[in-house]
Amino acid sequence: MNIVFMGTPDFSVPTLKALNESKHNVLGVFTQPDKAVGRKQIITPSAVKVYAKSQGLPVFQPATLRDGEALKIIKELNPDIIVVVAYGKILPEELLTLPKYGCVNGHASLLPRHRGASPIQWSIVCGDKVTGITTQLMGKGIDTGDILLSESLDIGENETGEQLHDRLSILSASVMLSTLEGLENNTIAPKKQNECDANYAPIIKREMGFIDFKKTAEQTHNLIRGFYSWPAAYFYIDNKRIKVLSSAVSNGEIAQSGTVICANKRLIVACAQNTAIELLEIQPEGSKRMSAADYLKGHPIKEGFVISNEQ
Repeated sequence: MNIVFMGTPDFSVPTLKALNESKHNVLGVFTQPDKAVGRKQIITPSAVKVYAKSQGLPVFQPATLRDGEALKIIKELNPDIIVVVAYGKILPEELLTLPKYGCVNGHASLLPRHRGASPIQWSIVCGDKVTGITTQLMGKGIDTGDILLSESLDIGENETGEQLHDRLSILSASVMLSTLEGLENNTIAPKKQNECDANYAPIIKREMGFIDFKKTAEQTHNLIRGFYSWPAAYFYIDNKRIKVLSSAVSNGEIAQSGTVICANKRLIVACAQNTAIELLEIQPEGSKRMSAADYLKGHPIKEGFVISNEQ
C-alpha cells in the first residue's frame, strides 16, 4: 500500500519504522510542529520527525488540518490509506474519506474501553489487569470507529505507565501491519463498538497525581505506577511536595487514613479499609530521587503523624 503516516511522540515511532521497513511505501509523514521543551524552552522536533528525517521521508508539519492546505498535499500524494498513531490532531471529515481504505487509527487500549487521550496511564490507574492495541476505522467521533483488529497484553502487577507505554508501542507496530494485510486481502470485517462498554481516558493534569490516602492501598499503588513518570503521584509534608516514584502494598492496621504507621527505615502509610502503602522511592521538592530510608535519615517522621488528604 501507499501510505501517509500521521504521528508525533515516541509511541508512534515503532509503527512508522515497521511500515517503512515493510513492503509498503510511506509517501509522507505528518507530525506536529516543533515546540519549545523544558525550562530553557528549546525548540524541539517530534520523535516522529527525527526518525522520518533520518530515513529521508518527506515531513509535513501543518499547524492545522482545517485550512485546506493539508488536504491539498494529501490529494497530491494520493495514498491508499492514512495510518494514524498518536498524531494529536482531529482529522476533518473530508480527509477521513479521501483514501481508498480510509484512515486507520492505532489506539493503545482495548476499545471501547479507555477512549481518548491517555489510555495507557488510565488503564493502570483504574486497576485494569489487561489492556492492548486496537486498530479502528476513523470516523467523526473520538475513538468511536469500527474495530478492525485488537490484541491484548497483560499488565504487570508493578508495571509503570512508562514501561507499559514501551511494550504497547512495539505491539502497536505489529497489529498495524496485520491490519494492513487484512485490509489488502479483504479478510477483516469491521465491527461496531459496544457503546455500553465505552469509557474515556481524559487528558492528564498535574493535580490528578495528588495522593488521597482515603483510597485503598491498591488504588494508591495504581495511581503511583500509572502516573510514573509524569505527572508523578505526590503528597505534601510541611507544604513541601513529595513525589512518590515507586511503592508496594503493605500490611495494614486499624488507623486513620494518611497515618504514618512505620517510619523506621521504611515509610508505610495507612490507607482506606485497613490497608497500607509502603513508599519505596520518593523525590522531595528541590531534591533528587532517593529511597524512603535515605529520606528518613535527614527528615525523621514520627509514627502516628497524619499526612493531610488535602492539597
